[in-house]
Amino acid sequence: MIIKSASLETVCGITSKLPKNELPEIAFAGKSNVGKSSLINGLLNRKALARTSSQPGKTQTINFYLINEAFYFTDLPGYGYAKVSQAEREKWGPMIERYLHGSKQLKAVFLLIDIRHAPSANDKQMYEWIRYQGFSPVIILTKADKISKGARQKQMKLIREGLGCEKGTLMFPFSAVTKDGREEIWSWIEENVLAETKETEE
Repeated sequence: MIIKSASLETVCGITSKLPKNELPEIAFAGKSNVGKSSLINGLLNRKALARTSSQPGKTQTINFYLINEAFYFTDLPGYGYAKVSQAEREKWGPMIERYLHGSKQLKAVFLLIDIRHAPSANDKQMYEWIRYQGFSPVIILTKADKISKGARQKQMKLIREGLGCEKGTLMFPFSAVTKDGREEIWSWIEENVLAETKETEE
């Protein structure tokens, strides 16, 4: 995938109306410190389009990034950070659910899990939530450079079992440091989401 343009187009807060986009949307969900911003920047070959932070829980909005004037990456608020107040966490849930249920253009949902750890209760809840809304989440296993390649299969099995993945659920190990997994993720996006717009992009 050649990235010709990428920009933050829309930011939706708790009370914002969702944009009525006419282009395909690909959503990214995951815990606050799992590396969503690093993944988005890595996929787009940008250093700081999606802002990374040393303070987990900082992203409290749904951010729509317009890519190549052809589709959107949608960055959902990170979940599961204990220092964020319970009241704030309770507001994010309905906001994410409203988007997953209400977007007319949402074509795929990536759920990010840290490859080093078993899924948390929040991860399991998000996985079930995404499935309940009618999507089969694709699992991206972040921070893959932190473990040996030989250990990946063991961790993938652990995560697959921990989430209770349905048969055939796809998993892509990814490293923001080495960009390992980037091409595989883009190939899946192009084949499964962007096939209809590929001629336009080119």
